[in-house]
Amino acid sequence: MNLTAIGSASAGSAEERALRDLYLDHGPALYSYVLRMLDGDAYRAEDVIQETLLRCWTKQNLADDEGMAVRPWMFRVARNLVVDAHRTRMARPPEISGTTWLGDMSADVDDIERMLSSMVLHDALQALTPAHREVLEATFFADRSTQQAADDLGIPRGTVKSRVYYALRSLKLVLEGTAGALEEVADR
Repeated sequence: MNLTAIGSASAGSAEERALRDLYLDHGPALYSYVLRMLDGDAYRAEDVIQETLLRCWTKQNLADDEGMAVRPWMFRVARNLVVDAHRTRMARPPEISGTTWLGDMSADVDDIERMLSSMVLHDALQALTPAHREVLEATFFADRSTQQAADDLGIPRGTVKSRVYYALRSLKLVLEGTAGALEEVADR
């Protein structure tokens, strides 16, 4: 049963029309009520409303008759559905998704990957000239501005900027060469 279909159905049996009218009259208020109870979970709220309307239909309780008001009954049914679902979740042991083991393994892989990356970066830095390595250490690794690095190194700020630019270009070329070499080794 689709809530949109209920709201837009124009023809059908008397029961379907009564259900549509019931939804149009009470659906928005019921939806707001259930949504608040579920802390804004719209998907679960729609499921609860759909189940509530289904129970109205199966109980043939589609109109206010015999002194029983439908709206309070619907709200009580919806509340009971929310409470029952909450109790069911609390009674069960916590569910573990099938991907948790993958996450645990990827944490180990991340540590290994981080270590290998730092080794590759260390080797790539050793391939740079001492002046380029010094300026990268003074700026990136020490987390200083170009002006602070220039003051520490005793060279002009423009020289620091220039050396950083060329050091990064050289580092990129070295790392691309390392990546190419690693791909060749992996292909063997």
